[in-house]
Amino acid sequence: MINGNTKGIKQYILEEMEQIYEYSCGYNEFISPMLINLLARYTSLLEREISIYLSRGGKVLDVSIGDNDHVSLPYVRKRRGIHGLSGVRCIHTHPGGSSQLSQVDIGTLLSSRLDSMAALAVRDGEAKSLQAGFIGETLTEPVLYGPYHVARIPQAAFMAEIERATARVADLVRLQETGNQKERAILVGVGAQDSEMQELAMLADTAGAEVIGKMTQGKPNRDAGVYVGKGKIKELQLAISAVDADLIIVNDELSAIEQRNLEEQLGVKVIDRTVLILDIFARHAKTREGKLQVELAQLKYNLPRLMGEGLSLSRLGAGIGTRGPGETKLESDRRRIRRRIFELEREIDKLSEQRTLRRAQREKNQMKEIALVGYTNAGKTSLLNAISGAGQYAENKLFATLDPVTRKFTLPSGKEVLLTDTVGFVDKLPHDLVSAFRSTLEEATRADLLLNVTDASNPDNLHQMQVVRQVISDLGAQDKPMLAVFNKADLLESAPQIAAPNSYYVSAHTGQGLEQLLEAIDKALMPRLMRISLKLGYHEGARLAQLQANAEDIRIEYLDDRMEITALLPEAAAKRILSGK
Repeated sequence: MINGNTKGIKQYILEEMEQIYEYSCGYNEFISPMLINLLARYTSLLEREISIYLSRGGKVLDVSIGDNDHVSLPYVRKRRGIHGLSGVRCIHTHPGGSSQLSQVDIGTLLSSRLDSMAALAVRDGEAKSLQAGFIGETLTEPVLYGPYHVARIPQAAFMAEIERATARVADLVRLQETGNQKERAILVGVGAQDSEMQELAMLADTAGAEVIGKMTQGKPNRDAGVYVGKGKIKELQLAISAVDADLIIVNDELSAIEQRNLEEQLGVKVIDRTVLILDIFARHAKTREGKLQVELAQLKYNLPRLMGEGLSLSRLGAGIGTRGPGETKLESDRRRIRRRIFELEREIDKLSEQRTLRRAQREKNQMKEIALVGYTNAGKTSLLNAISGAGQYAENKLFATLDPVTRKFTLPSGKEVLLTDTVGFVDKLPHDLVSAFRSTLEEATRADLLLNVTDASNPDNLHQMQVVRQVISDLGAQDKPMLAVFNKADLLESAPQIAAPNSYYVSAHTGQGLEQLLEAIDKALMPRLMRISLKLGYHEGARLAQLQANAEDIRIEYLDDRMEITALLPEAAAKRILSGK
């Protein structure tokens, strides 16, 4: 079978080319003269690159046709060596050009650990010269020989170099701790803004990947079934080979079919933004509840993808997307996963009930609660530490804190309040993650005041604040009083602009603006007063006592059969008393 770009080629030519499989190379023969002649003939006829892949014994394993300037290399990527060389050498033609190996050729040689990569220059219907590359003293540098005239190719010397390269690679692989090496990732987005790709790069870095390239397609909608267009697939194939990438990270959530198709066409692991964020959460979850929530989100994400049998669903190895409590469940059947989801939800509900009891005790003590919400890495935990002296772990990275922490502190008015740090948000936060962490995020919905914290030095901070507001709205807390807090003001190159109403510039690092923020919190938590008038009988002593306990000002007129009362008291208490509760 002739693979590659066969579109527009007559069937009889393809049938003729099948004869290439019948030829092989002799002992100590890098490429036979007959194979050289056949490659030259069909390259000139088709005016396209042609590649053949030869086994260590000289047998033709694959014949592929490329475009007029390059040929894709899916076959060799699937044979990528792990403990040594792949046992395959690739010889491909350069029509009308030189035999110099390109960066893509060299990248494929190194990334696929080929026995050799060779380029054959074809001009005027004849093969002119050949250059061959081999893996050198390190896995990142090639050894190049030639170009040689086709009549003077050092066949035996090339085969001996393959043996030497095999020994070198085997020694290097044994010495290296490959499990600790970072995965080399290319980021891919459709219709993505620069800020989105920068954030994806930060997420990849937090997950432990090394970002070695970015590629975007500037169209509003993704291609059905493959996410990106055919032309972009070809660009990705070349880029993967050129930079030795072993991971593609997509900026959107992929369906099972899209993921499988991409992996089949690119020959490397493909993960989406959701898997990336889930992986980060799995790394950072410390408490039992946090680990349970991450496992629940992972299982809910993977359950509908069990229908597909792509590379990602049969993979239990190391790397991004395979960590965390839920990794061993990917091979379970759907019934067992559903059972595990049920168990996790029940256990999380129990923990949520315990939190509700603690919250009820705080409400009984009439202590006001403030929740820090905001984009990840906005400095919420640092702000918690600066205000309350909590001493919680804080680091300048995404999702450093997952578990809610509550600390007591005193406002300038002398009133004691509670301050709660919550999990950070991010654009396109996975739905399953929001669902799994709902009990934790409810800390924000129960608070009396929200502080929407953002990074003042981030040029995209207004969009980030809007993302947070949207998540808060999805949780049903859109009517909560909220102050906008622009943290990290000390990183601004110039003095901060005058903040809008209910907006404050602060620095948790230097303490700048904290005094003004605390005064604003004090003012925001002052109860809204409501004046009411009602009539009570002398037998309603309990309601009178309730009035006197909550009223800021109260006036009572005692009549023969009743009391007529006018009182000024907090709005919540007023409504409660008026309803008779």
